[in-house]
Amino acid sequence: MPSKNQPHDRPENGQDAAGDWYTRHSVLQTAQRAAALVNVLTAEESTPEDVAAVLRAHGEADPLDVSRKDVEQMRVVARSLRDVFVTSDVSEAATRLNRLLSEGSGPARLTSHNGRTPWHIHLDGDDEAPWSEWFLASSCMAMAVLIWDRQRPPGGVCASSRCTNVYAAGGSGAPRRYCSARCATRERVASHRRSRPTSEQS
Repeated sequence: MPSKNQPHDRPENGQDAAGDWYTRHSVLQTAQRAAALVNVLTAEESTPEDVAAVLRAHGEADPLDVSRKDVEQMRVVARSLRDVFVTSDVSEAATRLNRLLSEGSGPARLTSHNGRTPWHIHLDGDDEAPWSEWFLASSCMAMAVLIWDRQRPPGGVCASSRCTNVYAAGGSGAPRRYCSARCATRERVASHRRSRPTSEQS
């Protein structure tokens, strides 16, 4: 899966023949990065520093040159991607994703970032494409593969009543309901308190 920069010290990475570091993002990791970016970009007052912090946490390497203009362009993409995450119907998710792929991504191409990484697929225009174009193309590709592989929506909205974050869903087992362990724990505690008799709560 596409990475715009190359990080230096993460265990899931490797080195090429020249000794340079590269990233191999899995489909799920790329979708998780998309969800994290959607969450920070749709929050009020998100800054270039906020976006760079999310990118860094998901494997992108410094220097990360993210401007206010980049953030505004990425925010438009985030709203469109959120529309895919929030639907619980796989057909509707696929329809929304197809529209984004048609409107905002280029033809598939292979790149090695001038030999700095293993060959991998990109759907953006070129290796120097704007952040917003890369964000849309890489996110759409990951979400499309998740739908193809799992025949289910690629994610959802946190079930916590106090949270509106989206998340990427993957793997086997029970369907995911919360964006984080923190939200899941908070809801379990709240449910436990509601189930206790009134005399025990006073």
